[in-house]
Amino acid sequence: MDQREGWNVMVITLVVAVGLSLYVGRMQAAVTLPPEARSLKRQYYKKLNTCANVEAFVQHQVKLWWDKDKSIAPKLLKILYADCMINGCDASILLDGPQSEKKALQDLSVDGFLLIDRIKTVVDDRCKGPVVSCADIVNLAVRDALHLAGAPSYPVLLGRRDGLGSNAAWVDLPSPSISSEEGLAYFRSKGLDAQDYATLLGSHTMGKAHCSYIRSRLYNFNKTGKLDPTMSKSTLDKLRRQCPSSLKKGQEDPTVFLTDKYGPQYTFSNAYYSNVLSKDSVLRVDQQLLFNNNTSSIVLEYAGNFEEFRQGFALSISRMGCLKVLTGKQGEIRRNCRFTNKNNPKIK
Repeated sequence: MDQREGWNVMVITLVVAVGLSLYVGRMQAAVTLPPEARSLKRQYYKKLNTCANVEAFVQHQVKLWWDKDKSIAPKLLKILYADCMINGCDASILLDGPQSEKKALQDLSVDGFLLIDRIKTVVDDRCKGPVVSCADIVNLAVRDALHLAGAPSYPVLLGRRDGLGSNAAWVDLPSPSISSEEGLAYFRSKGLDAQDYATLLGSHTMGKAHCSYIRSRLYNFNKTGKLDPTMSKSTLDKLRRQCPSSLKKGQEDPTVFLTDKYGPQYTFSNAYYSNVLSKDSVLRVDQQLLFNNNTSSIVLEYAGNFEEFRQGFALSISRMGCLKVLTGKQGEIRRNCRFTNKNNPKIK
């Protein structure tokens, strides 16, 4: 890494970390990007003179979709999370095929993939060829959708390459019913920390969850036949009205909003942390943050200060978006995000 690249990474780290400066010392949060980020750059495609306006192209397409469907923000974020946490941010989650990551996972919205396809087509047309990776497009699209929802518009380092495919055996995303200890262990195994864990879970202020993920909390917690004692009675009663104890044959599994106040509007807020404090979290993985010494203080900080959460989120999602990236001569730039170039039926 030359001096200019090192300075580039350091500047981005300082920008996204500024909101944490008041309390990072006592929380022992990581405020650096992963080592893999050293090969990524600001305005990467402008410097290469291959697609100087890529960020504007992506932003425009995301805004067009957002104006029709605001749920696109959590849908895109889930794609980025699944991609980066399974086997690194290499756009493998976008690949079609019977053994693909996409096939192995549940609850990944078709809309998110369709928007990425649209953006890829526009960018390749405007830039006269496949010069921008699908992995970079995903990171930019998530940033822009979240900003429309109320998150800060954090800088995204670019220069990722697309992966050549992975097996569904790599799929190991944790269940929403895991304990905080299990969740933290998973994040740490990927190179993230407790601050990232408690911060990125805050995105659950938007969107929905299927009743299947919470039915045990409502009717048979830990197979005891009892209710989850960490859920408030008011929330329990409300969710029981929305989620029956069992489904009739052919009945579709209902969904519930993760926060009542901001969920339906798909607004990025810190209401999630207020729900954790009042024991009104829908998912067990969220409520468990309150009972873990590594995360309870973070919940208190974010519940009381929305701007700290916004800036903390900018740092944590930047860290996640740089996990195990491919750069340089690694991987490829796909012509179609759904196929590696070798398996693309339109490339002879």
